[in-house]
Amino acid sequence: MTRVNLITGFLGSGKTTTLLHLLAQKPQGEKWAVLVNEFGEVGIDGALLAESGAVLKEIPGGCMCCVNGLPMQVGLNMLLKQTRPDRLLIEPTGLGHPKQILDLLSAEVYQPWLTLDATLCLLDPRQLGDARITANENFRDQLAAADIIVANKEDRWDEATLAALQDWRAQDALQRPIIPARFGQIAGELLTRPRLNQQPLPQAAHHHARPASRLAALAPVQNTRWRRSLNQGQGYYSCGWVFDAETVFDTVGLLEWARLAPVSRVKGVVRIQEGLLSVNRQGEDLNIETRQAAPPDSRIEIIHEEEADWNSLQASLLKLRLTAVV
Repeated sequence: MTRVNLITGFLGSGKTTTLLHLLAQKPQGEKWAVLVNEFGEVGIDGALLAESGAVLKEIPGGCMCCVNGLPMQVGLNMLLKQTRPDRLLIEPTGLGHPKQILDLLSAEVYQPWLTLDATLCLLDPRQLGDARITANENFRDQLAAADIIVANKEDRWDEATLAALQDWRAQDALQRPIIPARFGQIAGELLTRPRLNQQPLPQAAHHHARPASRLAALAPVQNTRWRRSLNQGQGYYSCGWVFDAETVFDTVGLLEWARLAPVSRVKGVVRIQEGLLSVNRQGEDLNIETRQAAPPDSRIEIIHEEEADWNSLQASLLKLRLTAVV
């Protein structure tokens, strides 16, 4: 039997960082696997999790619970057949709805193979004060589906944030545990807790698309050293770039680009002169971290609530390359 945990949370709540901490606590002798899905097309989380030592399967470009769950079923079946992990951690996109995933994991066909343990939901309590986020059905239902709420980014809370979290807890009929955390540092023991939350969830309508770019003039062509991918759905838009392993970016310029880009979210793993850097910006929060294991390329993804000027953002990003380019 493979023990399974669903790790949910809205955009920017810290799911990937939390996953890395959990994977670092893997018991010796056990084999763990991760099934990860991102809204964008270029797979930033996969690059970050590649150094964890876990078996990794990525489902980029939308939501693994769309199209009747077929992308997730394929990825799940491949992991179970090829690796037979002792524990499987599933990280859906922050714009994903948990119902169809939980229904699939609980389906009769998987009962001989899977045991569904506690579902964890990462929450940045500051989001409770953002009406656009609290009105999002995925945000609400991610919290509703959880057995354990991980209230992350405690180091950035203020009195209003704490009051909002306490108010939310007072309204939680199930009185589920809320675990405060900084930088996603939580105890691995939480994964072993049972799945107890059986409250029904509404079926969400998903509309993810991969439209042809209306900005074809700057789209990469064959034999270039980079490519761009677009996606949209759930009221959000994404644009991502992948650069080859020989491309190196100016460090200061890249950080300024990430900090000042007029979008809600920036995430990337990029090569700089000093080595490898991960960049993660949600709103005004900008986190940077050096990395050891180098992926075969550099990847950057931005997400926004409306279609941004991808051409201008791309043009300024391309100017930050230090190597000879095609």
